[in-house]
Amino acid sequence: MPIYLHEKYSKQVQEAYRKESVIKGLLSNDYDFTGNKTVKVSTISTVPLVDYVRNGANRYGTPSELEDTVQELTLSQDKAFTFTIDKGNNADQNGIKGAGKALHRQIKDRNVPLMDAYALNVIAHKGGIIFGGAAPTKTSIVERIADGTVALDDGEVPSTGRSLLISAAMYKLLRLSPEFIGNDKLAVESLKKGQVGEFDNMPVIKVPKGRWPEAVNFMIVHKDAGCIPVKLDDTKIHQDPPGLSGHLVEGRQYYDCFILGTKSGGVYVDVDTGAGSIVAKPVIAIAANEATITAVTGVTFKYTTDGTDPRYSVSAEVYSGDVTLTAGQTFKAYGEKNGSFPSAVDEKTN
Repeated sequence: MPIYLHEKYSKQVQEAYRKESVIKGLLSNDYDFTGNKTVKVSTISTVPLVDYVRNGANRYGTPSELEDTVQELTLSQDKAFTFTIDKGNNADQNGIKGAGKALHRQIKDRNVPLMDAYALNVIAHKGGIIFGGAAPTKTSIVERIADGTVALDDGEVPSTGRSLLISAAMYKLLRLSPEFIGNDKLAVESLKKGQVGEFDNMPVIKVPKGRWPEAVNFMIVHKDAGCIPVKLDDTKIHQDPPGLSGHLVEGRQYYDCFILGTKSGGVYVDVDTGAGSIVAKPVIAIAANEATITAVTGVTFKYTTDGTDPRYSVSAEVYSGDVTLTAGQTFKAYGEKNGSFPSAVDEKTN
């Protein structure tokens, strides 16, 4: 019986090009979601210093109850996959659909890029400092990145633990700069993780277009600014399950990405406003103990009156009309709009 070559399968499988995860180890793993879907993170506030008074009852000042800020972290990404490999089909194709290799290919080609893209998008839209401007050029890219490091320095963010994440297009501009330190300064193992050099003592991580947030030029991220908890990373290979001669492969990933409000200043996002938009700061007015925000089409405003950052605080409320304040109370608000980056926070005290 003749063998028709177009019906004969090679034992070699054409594999797609795929990078390893670019977010692995990027953020902290200090928060435990074991047994919980939601974790509440509390931050204890401090009080300002006053001059000591050498007479009277309250020589250290008037005591006030120490406040705390609560941020709720709730996992939202619960992804799954499944496929079968019929024993007869696999045998007819020289065994090229081995279950173990197929599972590895699924994780590499689908799971890792999806999780990377999701986490990077969260970081970009929840970062504490979002700067907008025209697209950088090869003569301005270094200065733009330096502006980001200055912002983190002024916020007293530690210089160690920072990473520079950058799109391939922006990396092309950066690598032409004499300030850029080349690949030889990093170990081979670092290169496997996507690091392609160092800039201002930060590892440079070049991110493929498919995983990179739209309209973002680069991001500077401090490790402790957030977390990427993975509660479930479960895969199973069932051999000859009921109803199937072959393998049933199943997998599930339950994860999320969060930026912590008190450390959000450790994320600096540079946005190309020619390709995307940033919501303008809300216009707040206070009169007769009433706080108002000027309406903007398509923009939803969220606010707090307890001094917490409305971008991250569990006490944030959606603004729907005038808010009554007491004397000395601070009104903080920001705006968000679908398809845009959120505004910075503005505040006024009654």
